[in-house]
Amino acid sequence: MGAITVVAALIVSNGRVLVCQRRGGPFASKWEFPGGKVEAGEALEAALFRELKEELDIEVTAAKKIFRHGHQYIDGRAVDLTFFRVDAYAGVMRNRIFEDIRWAEAKELRQFDFLDGDLPLIEKIAVEGLPE
Repeated sequence: MGAITVVAALIVSNGRVLVCQRRGGPFASKWEFPGGKVEAGEALEAALFRELKEELDIEVTAAKKIFRHGHQYIDGRAVDLTFFRVDAYAGVMRNRIFEDIRWAEAKELRQFDFLDGDLPLIEKIAVEGLPE
C-alpha cells in the first residue's frame, strides 16, 4: 500500500500558530496542525482549502508551501505530508471537529504531544522559528 497524501496548515496570526487536539479515532488526544487526506485527483491546495473549511469553517485566501516530508508510523501506515503556511483567511474560525484548539508561540510547540509525523517540522520551527 502506498503512502497516504496529507496536507496540513500552519495558520499564523500575530506570531502564533494554531494547534489542534484530535478528538477520537487513531491518535486521539494527540496535537496536530489542521488539515487532512488528499482525495484522488485533488490538488494539494484544493485539499487544504476543503479541509480547513470542514474543520474550522474558514476560507483560505493565501497559502504557501513551506515543508514536505514522509513519515512511517509504527503500525505501518506511511504518510506523505505537505505543510502550508496560511496567513490570510475569510470567515470566523469555529472549532468543528477537534477536542481543543489553541494559539501557541513557536517556542511552546515542543510542549504539546504532537503526532509523530509533525515532529520534524516542530523541530525545524524550534531551531529556525516559524517559516516565512
